[in-house]
Amino acid sequence: MTDTAPSLSPLIHLVDDDAAVREGLALLIATVGLRVQTWGDPHAFLASFDRAHIGAIVLDVRMPGISGLSLLEQLLEEGVDQPVILLTGHGTVDMCRRAFKAGAAEFLEKPVDDERLIESLQSAVRQHVRTRERYQVDHQAAIRYGQLSPREREVLGLIVEGLTNKDIGRALELSPRTVESHRASLFAKLEAQSLAQLIRRYAALVEQDTGGPGS
Repeated sequence: MTDTAPSLSPLIHLVDDDAAVREGLALLIATVGLRVQTWGDPHAFLASFDRAHIGAIVLDVRMPGISGLSLLEQLLEEGVDQPVILLTGHGTVDMCRRAFKAGAAEFLEKPVDDERLIESLQSAVRQHVRTRERYQVDHQAAIRYGQLSPREREVLGLIVEGLTNKDIGRALELSPRTVESHRASLFAKLEAQSLAQLIRRYAALVEQDTGGPGS
């Protein structure tokens, strides 16, 4: 296995049983500042690769013991979120269709066009960064939502439904002043700067908590 470039840069896992292909592609990928870790054994890769890094995975479709498509399916079953690019020397329309249906980010034929591979990898890395950022936002939102009191959750649910403070007060038999107090508290706890931001970030959590819209 090889590992090159600064430790904070994205990491590309390159899985191919052909040593010459691994070496050539690793050198190419490293030229644009991406770290490369190569694997000749797909089973060793599956057992040992670091799932925490930002980056992408490049898989050869035809490998001894397990195909790239099967490996891709296992990765998805395990919840691995790095985008996967499949390479094949014997591409067919059916194989391409199966690859995208299985969740591949890209499907490239060998010999791989250098520019297309680099563009695909850079696009995959950007996609992965966005995925991780969304997860982080969602995770932090769930933590903040969990800090609300039961009453604040009720008020939030009615805000998400579009009710005014007066309507919320009638629905929960609360005074307007009390509703406003709960509203201010939940806005502060949820770190929401506007009503639109509150609804965008927390409507899904409210729906999950109540079992669905209007329940």
